[in-house]
Formats: sequence, C-alpha cells, structure tokens
Amino acid sequence: NVSIIIVSWNTEELLKKCIESILRYSQNIEYEIIVVDNASTDNTTEMVTKNFPIVKLIANKKNLGFAKANNQGIQISTGKYVLLLNPDTEFIDESLDRAIEKLTDDNIGVLGCKLLNTDKSIQPSVRRFPRVLDIIAILIKLHKLFPSLLNKYLTKNFNYSHEQEVDQVMGAFFFVPRIVFDKIGLLDEGYFIWFEEVDFCRRAKREGYKVIYFPETQIIHHGSQSFAQAMTWQKQKWF
Repeated sequence: NVSIIIVSWNTEELLKKCIESILRYSQNIEYEIIVVDNASTDNTTEMVTKNFPIVKLIANKKNLGFAKANNQGIQISTGKYVLLLNPDTEFIDESLDRAIEKLTDDNIGVLGCKLLNTDKSIQPSVRRFPRVLDIIAILIKLHKLFPSLLNKYLTKNFNYSHEQEVDQVMGAFFFVPRIVFDKIGLLDEGYFIWFEEVDFCRRAKREGYKVIYFPETQIIHHGSQSFAQAMTWQKQKWF
C-alpha cells in the first residue's frame, strides 16, 4: 500500500534509527522500504544489508543528487502511495496510518506532516512559493541584516496546530499518491538538491491538486544531516 523511499548519504546511524522506527510504529500498515544510497563512504550499505534484509537497496556508484536518487526509488516502487522520507527522521508514534487515510481524500497531490526538532519543539516546515527577490535575498545573505524581509516567504505566522492547504511542504516527509506521479511526472532532476519539492508542489497545484499540511501525523526531523557534510562553497553552488 505504501512505498517508503529513503535517500541516504553518509548517515549510517541516523538511517538505522529511522528504519527501526518505521518497523516499530508501522506494524498495521502494508509497506515496503527502499533505500537509495548516494555513494556513501561510511558503512551505510553494509549496515542496511546486515540489519534490514527486507529493505530494497540501491547502491549508487556516485552521488546522483536528491531528486534523481528519489526517482530511482519511485521507479522500482509498487505502493499506491509513495512516501519520500529523509534518513534523519524518526517516527515516534503510529500516526502514519492517519496520513494514509487522509491521502484517500480526492485531489490531494502532496501531504506533509508536523516535523519536530530533536527536542520535540515545532520545526518550521511550510513556506510560500518563493519570489525572485526572496531567493536573491537568501543568496546574498541580506536576510541576516533584515530578518523580517523573508517573513512572508517563511510564513512566520503559520499555525502548525491546524491542518491547512499550503503552497509547499518540506521534503523531509513528502507523501504523494502514485497517480500524481503518473500524471505530472517525477521530481525534476535538474535540481541536484534543494527546491525539487518546491517545483513538484507547484506543478501539482497547477494541475489542480492540493498540497496539505497535516499535523495529525508527526515525526522527529534531526535536520540537514547529510547536507551539513558538504562544504560551504559547494552549498552555495547548488543553491
């Protein structure tokens, strides 16, 4: 019923905790787990093979980026619903079934859940679609001098207690009915990392689908653990 796709890059221990949490809190759900490893230099692939024989593993020879690796997983998946999940996330309860039930509603193209920081405080995960000026401000660090400049883009007034239709949700938990991929295509591989989920949400909304923030499902997201390993100049280039 659900295909859970996790793209990993040097996150061995976090990935182990992530998969363990899925197994612990999804016992009443029919699912498959697909890990796509982007040429990790730690023991990620060995860990998955040794500890989780039920997991389908794709081991890339080089880092293909987030979008392309997710697309590899989507293409071999069989579930009616596809959950793109970051390796630095953990389920903390059995609320995934509520997200599945919600996705049976007509016209939902993308569903995001409530993300929590490691200390279980709310992690901002909803934004409006960016304007060119928003991106320029981030690129040249103008928001460091004028923090309120990005208030609209970052939806600073967003109420994370209530379900709402939104522009975009963070890709750490990105739940999509397969029929939506069939209609609008996979993630755009022109994005190596960043903005592939923004682009997908925009394409989905253009086709008349809703993007929903759904707080009844919640997970911990430790946050940017793979990305933190990249050098600053490389991050700027990707952005």
